[in-house]
Amino acid sequence: LDEFVAVTGHHRKHAMRLLRDGGAAPAARRGRRGRVYDAAMREALIVLWEASDRVCGKRLRPLLPVLVEAMERHHHLQLAPEVRVGVLAMSAATIDRVLREVRTAAGGATRRRTPPSAALRRSVPVRTFADWGDPAPGFFEADLVWHSGPTARGSYVQTLVLTDIASGWTECAPLLVREQVLVTEVLNEVRRVLPFPLLGFDTDNDTAFLNETVRDYCAAAGVAFTRCRPYRKNDQAHVEQKNGAVVRRIVGYRRLEGLEAAAALAELYRSVRLFVNFFQPSFKLAEKSRDGAVVRKRYHAPATPYQRLLEDARVPEEVRARLRAMASGLDPVRLLRDIRAAQQRLVEMADRTGVGEHAAPTQPTLEEFLKGLRTAWREGEVRPTAQPKPKAKRERRRPDPFAKVTAQLHAWFCASPWLTARELLARLQAEMPDSYPEALLRTLQRRLKQWRGDAARQLVFGAGSEATAGSGGEATGAPVAATGVADEATGMT
Repeated sequence: LDEFVAVTGHHRKHAMRLLRDGGAAPAARRGRRGRVYDAAMREALIVLWEASDRVCGKRLRPLLPVLVEAMERHHHLQLAPEVRVGVLAMSAATIDRVLREVRTAAGGATRRRTPPSAALRRSVPVRTFADWGDPAPGFFEADLVWHSGPTARGSYVQTLVLTDIASGWTECAPLLVREQVLVTEVLNEVRRVLPFPLLGFDTDNDTAFLNETVRDYCAAAGVAFTRCRPYRKNDQAHVEQKNGAVVRRIVGYRRLEGLEAAAALAELYRSVRLFVNFFQPSFKLAEKSRDGAVVRKRYHAPATPYQRLLEDARVPEEVRARLRAMASGLDPVRLLRDIRAAQQRLVEMADRTGVGEHAAPTQPTLEEFLKGLRTAWREGEVRPTAQPKPKAKRERRRPDPFAKVTAQLHAWFCASPWLTARELLARLQAEMPDSYPEALLRTLQRRLKQWRGDAARQLVFGAGSEATAGSGGEATGAPVAATGVADEATGMT
């Protein structure tokens, strides 16, 4: 062993392993599996993810066929056949894996109120989370969401949220002030726009609900009025989940007060109700079992409230026909554009510091909004109600080393899109010796990656799509004859 180590120069332990194994060559490493979904499919998935308001992969997977069909029907999306097949074939785990980098980049005391009387509490029956069973569509849980901002002083707008137990259908309506008569008036307006009748109204023990006015209204309208147990929020798990997933996600936590804010919130909810109920899949608990301290839950496949209503045999056929007629005319991209515009108006109204008039924000056209879905993930959080104060964009601090030869490099790329950045740099060094050292390889790789991204977007959206501006101000978009080129820096095809 000493002689073998002295001759070969190996470490003693390594020499022992070689002699023990008989000098067998190490097993070849398994090669990396090639990518199944290329850059074109990734760009198409990003657009669809933005159009769905950034839902997770498990919720986006069953929505993709509906969303692609709706966007193609309204001429917002034109996918090549191979791209369309690839996007629709993605699993939920693959969707989350493809969007991982995109998601990363996008990345007070209460007042004590007088409780209702004992006689009133006894007149309203208690319903727990275990008492629902499988009710027909029409039994709603209701709750109030405060838009008081950091302090609960004074008067502020509140949102009345109603969630159907059977289908998950959610309705939101603003309350200008907290008042029991106003609750019944808003509830009456909600009943007019519901696609099916209101059969049950289950609330918490808030005095805005638990009073003679609301109780008598429900009795006169033939609506079953029930309440949860005090201090048991899990009794209203359905609507509590929508408080965060719909209201807080869409409206945020700013303080809203006054008639103008209530009107702007009502305008926002007109688009939200259609987008959430027709284009936002959600999970529904199918079974829950307990084994000691372990609780196992099984869920139905994700579906939108609209899909659950169509599949429920207890829904009358005229209600289904009305829902199908509504769904056939809905454009998810237009609804999302209207939501973003209403959110922006609400934010400017809540952040207003002066008393003078403010110019109305310019609303982008449908084509401009659709074009922005392709790159919206690069800007981080796009919901105006969740955006922090914008920071100044950092500009290029060093001069572009390829400023003089950008046009020439781009011409070489268009003529031979299969060339790698190293080959382009070598060609450039041959023509201009001692001008472009090897240290610029990474800069050229990033430039080439951007050009290939533009080529992939042209494959998805056609040659009519506008090119984006690259770093340094040069034009990066140009028709590319070949696609499916491998990027040596990212491994993307």
